[in-house]
Amino acid sequence: MSKQLHAQWSSKMTFVLAAAGSAVGLGNIWRFSYMVGDSGGAAFVLIYLACVALVGLPILVAEWLIGRRGQKNPINAMADLARKNGKSQAWALVGVSGVLAAFLILSFYSVIGGWSLSYTLSSVTGAFSGQDADGIGALFNGLLGSPIILTLWHTAFMALVVFIVARGVTKGLEGAVRTMMPALVILMLVLVGYGMTTGHFVEALAFMFRPDWSAVTGGVVLAAMGQAFFTLSLGMGIMMAYGSYLGEEVNLISTARTVIILDTVIALLAGLAIFPIVFANGMSPGEGPGLIFVSLPVAFGNMTGGTILGLMFFLLLTFAALTSAISLLEPVVELVEERTPLSRIAATLLGGVAVWALGIAALMSFNVWDGVLIFGMNIFDLLDTFTSKVLLPLTGLGAILFAAWCLERSGVSDELNLVGGKERLWQLVARYVAPIGVIVVFVTGLL
Repeated sequence: MSKQLHAQWSSKMTFVLAAAGSAVGLGNIWRFSYMVGDSGGAAFVLIYLACVALVGLPILVAEWLIGRRGQKNPINAMADLARKNGKSQAWALVGVSGVLAAFLILSFYSVIGGWSLSYTLSSVTGAFSGQDADGIGALFNGLLGSPIILTLWHTAFMALVVFIVARGVTKGLEGAVRTMMPALVILMLVLVGYGMTTGHFVEALAFMFRPDWSAVTGGVVLAAMGQAFFTLSLGMGIMMAYGSYLGEEVNLISTARTVIILDTVIALLAGLAIFPIVFANGMSPGEGPGLIFVSLPVAFGNMTGGTILGLMFFLLLTFAALTSAISLLEPVVELVEERTPLSRIAATLLGGVAVWALGIAALMSFNVWDGVLIFGMNIFDLLDTFTSKVLLPLTGLGAILFAAWCLERSGVSDELNLVGGKERLWQLVARYVAPIGVIVVFVTGLL
């Protein structure tokens, strides 16, 4: 048993904000935008939305269901539920995989969060003013090339994450998302409003919502399915941990729909904020990862009011990174808190320092350890590849298979308020469609 009564969210709305905050991260603003650009625009968006409904939603519900029933950290929750349902204790490995994924992802995610903090300061000091692509490229390469500066920003970002998580579910997680999520949406809407004044907003709308089906390839479909899976924070132990703080009165399927709609709307708004600026400055929407850290700063540095807009954009990016980062640390802290005599604060410090230390190795792969390669990859890329292509799909697959095949069918139907055709549809999607989708992404990702 836990040392204390398990914490609970104070309201359904706060839980929705927290879950949406976890889902809304760099993946929505950074990754989604450049993937839309790389994959031909609207066709990718529509396929992505279909994948969210068929793969993302059932796995999200399954992870919450496991967390709420277990009322413990992901590893203990899986072990307890497996025992109660007469299944192998090996199912606990799904929880292990999820917590490990969260730990590893946060180590390099924090490095990118540090970049965002650094760019926020650069916006304030006018470092982008009058710069061309070469100048901004040199600024970015200078940041990556300095282990000391990178460490300072990585440390500052992790310190913010640890401070928030150490305060607990009510004061820490809830307090942060209640402030940052509305601020994030307001900043996004202001930037979309600016996009409407550029003269290229209609072009951005057409790019994002007028499908060019000739651009669709097998790779585009797989990219859309992968983005749908990863944008919802699935397979990281996060949603199991968040579900463990959830009361019985919350309808999981309708809440999952709400979170997915919020997550998707913010991703689409990010595109409507970014692409008008991209088109107005004659840049390519398919710039890849450099779109945010090289292309946009060039635009901000050469437009009227660019200093303010740049500051707002990178504040937005930082808020998004923080809401995801606190959720990544939570499963690790919950595990340490429940498995050891440590207090919440001590557990957070221990977990945070361990993540920070691995993050040092990740950031050094851009400079002093750039020659250290494992399986042909530097440490940063290895952490990214191993988590995204192996741990996340396997954890998500394990969660949906466990919920669909191991938990008592009638109990799950009752808990999800499913009857008749809805129950049969859930069984079809949860038992077959979603697992097959994850397996396809997993196998192709390894090829």
